[in-house]
Amino acid sequence: RRLACGDVEGRLEAIFGRVRAIQAKSGRFDMLLCVGNFFGSTSEAEWAEYRTGAKKAPIPTYVLGANSPDTLSYFPDVSGCELAENITYLGRRGVYSGCSGLQIAYLSGTEAQQQPAPAHCFSAKDVAELKTSLLSAPNFRGVDILLTSPWPRDVGTFANSAGEIDTKKCGSKLVSDLAASLKPRYHFAALEKAYYERLPYRNHMVLQETPQHVTRFIALADVGNTSKKKYLYAFSIVPMSSMEPAELVKQPQDVTENPYRKLRKEAPKGKAPLSAEEEPACQFFFDLNKHQGKKRPSDGKERGDSQPKQAKKPPQPTGPCWFCLASPDVEKHLVVSIGTHCYLALAKGGLSPDHVLILPIGHYQSVVDLSSEVLEEVTKYKAALKEFFRSKGKRYVLFERNYRSQHLQLQVIPVPLDLCTSEDIKEAFIAQAQEQQIELLEIPEHSDIAQVAQPGTPYFYVELDTGEKLFHRIRGRFPLQFGREVLASEALLAQPQRADWRQCAAQRPEEAAQARAFRRDFEPFDFSLRD
Repeated sequence: RRLACGDVEGRLEAIFGRVRAIQAKSGRFDMLLCVGNFFGSTSEAEWAEYRTGAKKAPIPTYVLGANSPDTLSYFPDVSGCELAENITYLGRRGVYSGCSGLQIAYLSGTEAQQQPAPAHCFSAKDVAELKTSLLSAPNFRGVDILLTSPWPRDVGTFANSAGEIDTKKCGSKLVSDLAASLKPRYHFAALEKAYYERLPYRNHMVLQETPQHVTRFIALADVGNTSKKKYLYAFSIVPMSSMEPAELVKQPQDVTENPYRKLRKEAPKGKAPLSAEEEPACQFFFDLNKHQGKKRPSDGKERGDSQPKQAKKPPQPTGPCWFCLASPDVEKHLVVSIGTHCYLALAKGGLSPDHVLILPIGHYQSVVDLSSEVLEEVTKYKAALKEFFRSKGKRYVLFERNYRSQHLQLQVIPVPLDLCTSEDIKEAFIAQAQEQQIELLEIPEHSDIAQVAQPGTPYFYVELDTGEKLFHRIRGRFPLQFGREVLASEALLAQPQRADWRQCAAQRPEEAAQARAFRRDFEPFDFSLRD
């Protein structure tokens, strides 16, 4: 059983008095871990009694180093030392291993804003050396506890609110990098005079990596603060080395995406990625070597069969269909391009004048149901639209909702490049999904939807023009306007009033004029006019 506390700032009697009271009521704890400022500007009088041995800390206490030049003199040895009986300075950076096998990684100081780094600061080199000392160990899975004084930058991404603290501006990017690499089960920080217990986050990419343990980030307030914010945290932890793997990787119900996903993606990979042809099929959600499905050969033939595959006729609709091109119900004035197997049409009540749909000419319910010929033409339309929108300084976001719909509609919405990055778009979708308790997962880059969903499976998926995809398997109710709501939100297009297409529908002459304008602009990119 352990205790962790925030900035003590020299209030030794306050913190140790509180520890004594807790132990009298709840029994003995093994150690107290202190993050943030252990010493303050008025520490000397109280500290002298502990330094001289007149008073003794009631529990083994481990502290981080100085965060300002004012308190450097309290830490005589940069590599760590005993400051007083039962009070130990851990050092500038390193790993403390308890006799039980518990591993505690620590980093003292704040992030340096200049080089060389002042004595109370850490640099990128400090972080790199700490990472190397741990990551080079065989079978490294993570550490039990990470202690830093600053918060990690962006820790609030995908998470519950941190109150007044803006986690996109507060804290250290180097600490974020450290946390992303060391995968601590608990990460404690302070300095912001605030208490924040973040929802636990994953340390693996769902569907791409083996499940791993979660991380709990806890920021603690300053000791004895008048606002009664929590500054002392009690927890029990069994060392990772003593746990059964299945128990260690259990995922709590409130687990979120990793807030440092961007950092993890930017990190250099130890091994070159396999090409699409080399990539083992079993890495996907379904093992494609079994009966759930097969990878489509690039030559249009089944392996071991010299006969060309017979093209399947699409199923016929059970009633009137608004999107089968041969149907009298199609609003043909919205059609802007017609290929052999697919066509493009402006969306009715679109989020923007260039919001388009990619639709199969025949009746197919979802991407999963498409024949290879239709899928190939969908891919050509995606490539043409990417080139077209990029020429206008935009990137597209595509989504499909295979739920309460009978004809496939791939919604393609352009977003200005200077408005947000592809990572911003993914974060917006994941954050709003979590708010509505929708599990939206990133799927492997070289996979397609047919590899994670079987025909007849209700699902929602998002695809960026970079090829990145997010997927949700629908098991109950699902908000019909979810894709539009996210794109229309303040985080992206900032047009929440356009989330419902029925509020955006224009008169037929205006729609026809928009279609003509799109057709004219798209013409240089339209392969259907050349094929």
